[in-house]
Amino acid sequence: MPRELGLGGCESAVEAKACYYNVDTGAPLFAAFFEDQAEVKREHAKQFLRFLRRHEGKICLPVIQRPNLDNWGTGIQALESALELENKLTKLLQDLKTLASANSETDLLRFMGKYLDKQKRNIGYLEHQLLYHRKAEKQEQEEDTFKKPAEVSPKET
Repeated sequence: MPRELGLGGCESAVEAKACYYNVDTGAPLFAAFFEDQAEVKREHAKQFLRFLRRHEGKICLPVIQRPNLDNWGTGIQALESALELENKLTKLLQDLKTLASANSETDLLRFMGKYLDKQKRNIGYLEHQLLYHRKAEKQEQEEDTFKKPAEVSPKET
C-alpha cells in the first residue's frame, strides 16, 4: 500500500516570519519559539521523507496556502496564525495516522506517535500564550481607560 505524506511545507517559513518586533524595546517577541519551531518542522519533514523513501512510500505533498499577512500587527495575530497552521498540520498528521491504522501500517504508526505528541504540546503552548496575551491586552486596555482624564462636557463650561 503506498503511503502518502502530508506536511505543511510553508509552515516553517510562516512561523519564522511571525517574529515581530516590540516597538518600545526593538526586541523580537516570540522569535525564539518561532525560529526553533521553523527548524524543528524542517527537520521533521526531512525525517518523514527519509522514512517514506526507506519504505518505498508515495509522497504527495498538499498545497497549504501561506497566510495573507506579511506583517503581523500584534503578537496575538502572530500566535493566531501559528495556531491555525499547527491545527492544519495536526489534522493532516491525524488523517495520515488514520489511513495507516486502517491499513495496519505499524511502522508508520510507531514513527508518527512522537510527532503527534509534539503537535499536541505545541498547540497547548500556543493556546496558553494566546490566552495569556489576550488577558494582558485586555488588562492593559482597562488600565488605559482608568488613566484617561474625564472629559469636561460643553454644558459644564
